[in-house]
Amino acid sequence: MKYINLPDSESRKLPFYLAMEEYVAEKFSCDSFFLWQVAPTVIFGRNQVMESEVNLAYCRRHGIQAYRRKSGGGCVYADLDNIMFSYIVPEDAVSTVFSAYTSQVASMLKAIGIPAHATGRNDIFIGDRKVSGNAFYHIPGRSIVHGTMLYSTDIEAMVKALSPSPSKLESKGVDSVRSHITTLREHTSISIEEFKAHVREYMCDGVINLTEKDVEKIEELSQHYYTPEWIYGKNPRFNRRISRRIEGVGEFLVELAVNRGRIESINLTGDFFQLGDIDSQLLDHLKGAEYSPEGIRSAIAGIATESIISGLENDKLINLIYNNHE
Repeated sequence: MKYINLPDSESRKLPFYLAMEEYVAEKFSCDSFFLWQVAPTVIFGRNQVMESEVNLAYCRRHGIQAYRRKSGGGCVYADLDNIMFSYIVPEDAVSTVFSAYTSQVASMLKAIGIPAHATGRNDIFIGDRKVSGNAFYHIPGRSIVHGTMLYSTDIEAMVKALSPSPSKLESKGVDSVRSHITTLREHTSISIEEFKAHVREYMCDGVINLTEKDVEKIEELSQHYYTPEWIYGKNPRFNRRISRRIEGVGEFLVELAVNRGRIESINLTGDFFQLGDIDSQLLDHLKGAEYSPEGIRSAIAGIATESIISGLENDKLINLIYNNHE
């Protein structure tokens, strides 16, 4: 795996690094990896409603930025003591990519005496507390995994900047975000710069140096992440809302406009893992369908929904969309 090295040490905003992942995925065919850090920032998933996940008033008061990423999963807080990892490989299989990556990261931590282990859908734990969470998305022929590594962090700011739903906290069996996480600094005396050097040496066997021209192209790609349309997402009018957590899959909010017994429009948000294009591959097929289990089943006949949203089988989707009639 090759480490992707920038030509300078300039501090950049989060959209640059998200665009850098896309650029590296398109430009290089080898397994690639890089580290990055940002000033205090909230990063919410592609399918989440920002107002439901981010304490916007607190973030504005404290100069904390908020951006939407293209991967699914939940909302995270990052600052300069929270090292972000980006891992890009020429594969499409989410389970294979996640398993290989989280196992390698756990082994990297064990190599410096930290008893880490990969667990759940996408997390790395030390004991019973999380030190790293990761999310996934892919473009044709490439998979991108990115996530957090909590060397240290401002936990008070993290807790106040995020607004997780009560059901999510209840499902994890914790009273607060504070009691659920740990940091590397609690388990090792190695400095953050020493740790970053160890990560590069352990994970990579070579370097690819980007040029100033590459940086300019990445900056151009990053502009999409700053647009209000991307940050705030779709905001259509709906007359039905269904909220549910599906164990092993994630939290869902289904918003429907139903007229004369048929689905006029539908939106699906949450912290689930998106593997395909939800709109074109799934939701567009439901528009105009009869709002009944049979109508929904007919509309998605021939579609393997678990290939679009990880773990969400067709029957689970039908029950989710029509659960207020169960």
